[in-house]
Amino acid sequence: MAIVYAQTKDINHEEWLKLRKNGLGGSDAAAIVGLDRYRSSFDVYAEKVGLKADQPDNEAMRQGRDLEDYVAFRFCEATGKKVRRRNAMLQHPEHPFMLANIDRWVIGENAGLECKTTSVLNRAKFSQGEFPPNYYVQCMHYMAVTGADRWYLAVLVLNKAFHVFTIERDEAEINALIAAEKDFWENHVLKQIPPAPDGSKNTSEVIKQLFPEAREREEVALFGQEEKIEQYLALDAKVKELEQERDKLQQELQLALADAEIGRAHGYIVEWKNQVRQTLDTQRLKKEQAEIYSSYLKPAQTLRVFKIKEVS
Repeated sequence: MAIVYAQTKDINHEEWLKLRKNGLGGSDAAAIVGLDRYRSSFDVYAEKVGLKADQPDNEAMRQGRDLEDYVAFRFCEATGKKVRRRNAMLQHPEHPFMLANIDRWVIGENAGLECKTTSVLNRAKFSQGEFPPNYYVQCMHYMAVTGADRWYLAVLVLNKAFHVFTIERDEAEINALIAAEKDFWENHVLKQIPPAPDGSKNTSEVIKQLFPEAREREEVALFGQEEKIEQYLALDAKVKELEQERDKLQQELQLALADAEIGRAHGYIVEWKNQVRQTLDTQRLKKEQAEIYSSYLKPAQTLRVFKIKEVS
């Protein structure tokens, strides 16, 4: 049975975000175990220790919140089940770092409901009876915190479809998830030791946010890092070699297409389509509407360029 960590009925979104920093929630779990394609464990760490600001609200997040009631209604309509809100942040009774903000509790069952809204671009995944692994991990996290036997996942594919999935409790996976979250919280967040980089774009973006500008002329000693530098240079050379080989194959296929737009092979369609791109003539605008042009200028963003040079 979960513990009520905080009542959430009368708090605003900003207060709710502050509470989330005190532990690991369902949306953090998949990132911690490397199963969130949009977020890394490094990102979760930076957020929990206050190194980076909370993710700004966006339209997809807003629509997800606004449509939660509708998704819950459709779930009840499709299954005949009844649900209720749980206006509280819940906490695992034995692992206080594990928190849960569940969408709905299913009446008459030891089960919960997660409501999701997704783009029509993802409809094929759901129509084949599949769903993203981060959804699965999120539901396992909620079952770990609440002790539920199962979790229902209701997914609204905007303007196209509605799907309901049932995820049964799996003790082995829950225990593995608890162990991973415990290690992350105790050995990284509490000790303020960042997890190792994973090579993801998300981690690169977070590192750039943490260190947006270099202090000019400041140097640090990287002695002992020579092996990493050599590995980087070797991989960089290999990537360039592979890119050239890929480009060679592309050129051969383009010659085979000539001025045709589409080519067909066994199991493949190759396209080389026309694409018209419109650009703004900034030089003409600057010349003919100098005042308007100047009013829209903004300071250039500082970009840090990473490169390695060999020195004697």
